[in-house]
Amino acid sequence: MSTARAWADDDPHDGDRAEVEALIEAAPTDDTATAELARRFAGPLTFGTAGLRGPLRAGPAGMNAAVVTRAAAGLGAWLRAGGHDGGGVVIGYDARHRSDEFARLSAEVLAGAGFAVQVLPRPLPTPVLSFAVRHLGAVAGIMVTASHNPPQDNGYKVYLGDGAQLVPPADREIEAAIAAVGSLRSLPRSDEWVTCGDDVEADYVAAVVDALEPGRVALADRQRLTVAYTAMHGVGSATTRRVFEAAGFGPLHTVPQQDRPDPAFPTVAFPNPEEPGAVDLLVASAEQAGADVAIAEDPDADRCSVVVGGRQLTGDEVGVLLGDWLLRRGVRGTYACSLVSGSLLGALARAHGVPFEQTPTGFKWIIRAGSAGAPLVFGYEEALGYAVSPGVAHDKDGISAALAVALLAAELRADGRTLTDRLDELAVEHGLFATGPLSVRVEDLSVISGAMARLRARPPAQLLGRDVEAVDLADADPPVDAVRLTGDGVRVVVRPSGTEPKLKAYLETVVPVADAAGLPVARERGAAELDRLRTEMSAALGL
Repeated sequence: MSTARAWADDDPHDGDRAEVEALIEAAPTDDTATAELARRFAGPLTFGTAGLRGPLRAGPAGMNAAVVTRAAAGLGAWLRAGGHDGGGVVIGYDARHRSDEFARLSAEVLAGAGFAVQVLPRPLPTPVLSFAVRHLGAVAGIMVTASHNPPQDNGYKVYLGDGAQLVPPADREIEAAIAAVGSLRSLPRSDEWVTCGDDVEADYVAAVVDALEPGRVALADRQRLTVAYTAMHGVGSATTRRVFEAAGFGPLHTVPQQDRPDPAFPTVAFPNPEEPGAVDLLVASAEQAGADVAIAEDPDADRCSVVVGGRQLTGDEVGVLLGDWLLRRGVRGTYACSLVSGSLLGALARAHGVPFEQTPTGFKWIIRAGSAGAPLVFGYEEALGYAVSPGVAHDKDGISAALAVALLAAELRADGRTLTDRLDELAVEHGLFATGPLSVRVEDLSVISGAMARLRARPPAQLLGRDVEAVDLADADPPVDAVRLTGDGVRVVVRPSGTEPKLKAYLETVVPVADAAGLPVARERGAAELDRLRTEMSAALGL
């Protein structure tokens, strides 16, 4: 109780402080209030796969003014210790509840610490912030967003001077600096910070279009393509429209109910294109418009999902299509994907004689693949994240990926083909790489730790009747909280989610395909084997 009282006494926000004080007052006679205090003070938020992220609530285990103020102060202290005192920091924010407030608080604290702070002019996509860090020569960037999390969440991504998200040891060092921050009420603050103009977004749009060279696709073919689109109540709509217009496409056919930012996300149960039902309105809009392709961006527009003919493609399928497209365009350099993504991109890269890397989960690792002699030119993760122009945004970028998908679809349409036709061709050439998830959302996080412990102690010796070898990736460099099971034509990777209370298993089976006529049977076999893998892995995890 004393910890909660000390927190409330130092909380700079009247409303947040009142929340904690009300719980303290009720706790002696109310078990529910006692339990809620315990949840809120169980420990601070930590930098996971994509920064700080959590529910909007007072206390150290939530996103609130005190946590954001402390995070900004800790980041400032870490930057000063690294010799960046007085450097530029650029801050962006989405349209979630309190995002603008958290951006302003961060600006005041960092300006008060002597940094040259610039804040983007309005809610804008995360890729614009990543671009702006390098474009403006900043030493760091902050993006206030919870991406595709539920409406009650918010988050705080930190970018280094290269425009990429934090990796160890910087994340732990910043956490230590945050923990060392003293009284929040005594922190110096300043309103001497600058609001950027619209030129940053305009420069991002021009850079994306320039990088993807739409002129390599005939203008008539671009204009004939019909694209349905949804921003899913997020901030991607205006910027995406500008990119498509600048690239010579006709107007996007949008989902009107989802086109404007709305932090309540009223038309979706969960604002994540991966979730069941999330793209139903997009599919209906695409059918009504007779669209050749339909694209959904998540709320901060760093990820996108693709629907063709009513079928939602997986992240692996879109990743392979984009990688194949760039390879056929002659784009040389390193191709990469995360260890939980499918194996086909690696096979394509080897067939084209270009370097390929498999990285730990999270775009902070993917974007750092490559070398001076062979820089990263394409990276993807199965969770709908793609970097088709890593020289523009040093992170996943749903807007540039959407443009690349449209350019590929326009090329194929000119030949009377579709995205799914190209997937079929790749299956005939390389085999059918069938991938799918087993995802379990939990209320009690101990379920996840228990399942991982059970798998590590007793991994299955066989999957699909084939011998498999288990590798604990906690022993890898860098260590990853995951277990990989591999055998002949079968692979499973199991890990806790870094952004949500989920346990995830990433399943893959490879089915040989003799010719196009054998594709239907191969797809049936692949789907059946994925179902069997879900059953076998559920048993192995005790779920």
